[in-house]
Amino acid sequence: MSLVFAAITPHPPLLIPNIGKEKIAELNKTKEALEALERDLYVAKPQMIIVISPHSSLYENAFSANANTNFTATFEEFGDLSTKKDWVGAPNFAAKLSHKCKLNDLDFQLVSRDKLDHGASVPLFYLANHLKDIKILPIGYSKQKAVEHIRFGEVLKEVIMEDENRIAIIASGDLSHNISQHKEAGETFDEKLIYLIKQRATASMIDLDSSDLLKNTEECGYRSILILMGILKKMNYKFEETYEHPFDIGYLTGGFNLG
Repeated sequence: MSLVFAAITPHPPLLIPNIGKEKIAELNKTKEALEALERDLYVAKPQMIIVISPHSSLYENAFSANANTNFTATFEEFGDLSTKKDWVGAPNFAAKLSHKCKLNDLDFQLVSRDKLDHGASVPLFYLANHLKDIKILPIGYSKQKAVEHIRFGEVLKEVIMEDENRIAIIASGDLSHNISQHKEAGETFDEKLIYLIKQRATASMIDLDSSDLLKNTEECGYRSILILMGILKKMNYKFEETYEHPFDIGYLTGGFNLG
């Protein structure tokens, strides 16, 4: 089995020490959860990490993968001029994914950019620092309906299972962004989404797409998670999570025991 690790992570830049500084203490639950995931990921010995990021290339009607051969992760846009990490890309896997999407009549774009967005960079800062020679493939979701994100995840799973490498997948995204303004809606959405993930209730997760609950949350993680749910569909996983919402943003961190 090529899929050896799966997780959901948030991506607040405040988790980066030079940015968050003393505010990191307010994210301690999330930080500790990421550190625990890092240990699990190290034990899984992946050769490639696929990161689904809301801040990667976003197309109206197409999913995407960044097929660049090398990436640089920096946080200059957040005032940190010194934290920097270089990664190797996975263009061959991206090409296989593009071909598989074409066979399945899924709109898909290959892009080539050397800078990683913070949706990918923040999780990798915590999870992949001790993994030598790891390859990275950034994936971007689209504005298509939820059911198409599940279908894309199923196609992505086919490519993962056909690959000879040990592969980890991270769904990056924050949950409700406006809990202070819409406290009931934000907390209800986050609680419901976490419940549905744990219950493997994919159909109910799709139904959230047309709900007023989703419209009031201003989240950026729902579609990343949908793609991951497509990958994990029909798999008998267990999900263990940590959740907190300092700064009125919901941060979900969790790993899947794939058994």
